[in-house]
Amino acid sequence: MEDTRNLVDEYKGLSNEEVFDRLAEKRSALEVAIENISHDFNAGTIVRNANNFNVSKVHIIGRKKYNRRGAMCTDKYLEIVHWETVDAFVDDQRARKREIVAIENNVKSRGLKAIVSKPIEEKKFKEETTLVFGGESDGISDELLKKCDDIREISSFGSTRSVNVGVASGIAMYEWAKQNLEK
Repeated sequence: MEDTRNLVDEYKGLSNEEVFDRLAEKRSALEVAIENISHDFNAGTIVRNANNFNVSKVHIIGRKKYNRRGAMCTDKYLEIVHWETVDAFVDDQRARKREIVAIENNVKSRGLKAIVSKPIEEKKFKEETTLVFGGESDGISDELLKKCDDIREISSFGSTRSVNVGVASGIAMYEWAKQNLEK
């Protein structure tokens, strides 16, 4: 019977548990967090991107349920942790000495004068980083933005102020990977 899952050849024919275990042997230090997610396709896309970069964990902050269709079953190969509150998530990150980096283009338009986002391409990422993404419509909450160590944005060169959050997650994970994964 042919294995029709979207897996590289190395993992074809293995059970989901075996794929998870083999990936766990070589996980990157990167973690990803998603807050304010809704039932849109984007949360699943972020999870799928997280699998592609073999992140250590995906954190879901707030509402637990998301549209898994976009993940293409890749959530089976990742550790996904749910946090009911921003404080619980931040406490975990601080206890493990992780840098929390928000990816948020919407800061200026929200009137958060004390919070400034800087271009992602100027960021020197630490290995122990957790990238935070918000829902497509609401973005990252003010509460969480104020607790992040850094806020980065993806530059826009056209008329739209930002790329889709699923796309943004792939760009941000790639920027981290360029600096932290050996070629």
